Amino acid sequence: MGQVVATAEHVVAAPAEQVRAALADYAGTRQRIAGPQFSDYRVEAGGQGGGTRVHWRFAATQKRVRDQLVAVTDGPDGLVERDQNSSMVTTWTVHPADAGAATVRVRTTWDGASGIGGFFERTFAPKGLARTYTGMLERLDAELR
Repeated sequence: MGQVVATAEHVVAAPAEQVRAALADYAGTRQRIAGPQFSDYRVEAGGQGGGTRVHWRFAATQKRVRDQLVAVTDGPDGLVERDQNSSMVTTWTVHPADAGAATVRVRTTWDGASGIGGFFERTFAPKGLARTYTGMLERLDAELR
């Protein structure tokens, strides 16, 4: 069993503070940009940044659907999401970029499976999750333009 890491990065055409606020808005923006992989989305506590608890079902594939209950904390440059049902931790960071834009980076880690299943998980899951996050960030960019 080894740690699996998935990352994505995107420049969003909005100031860093506006991007941070949008990413922290679990009751609004985050639900709108989540994409088709997320279903049964509901905010269970809070809704804005740290202290939020949100539930969703994440479909990595049609057959691999995970029920996630995520606890959100504020990090130094963004948000940290910890799935209460697994080892998955997702960190969203936002940094100012040129001309009023912001660079958003998302990094997810989890304890992967062992054996042949773990090999396939380490090989394919990060790419699929990166595609999911890239789509979310593209939708965020479109929403904030």
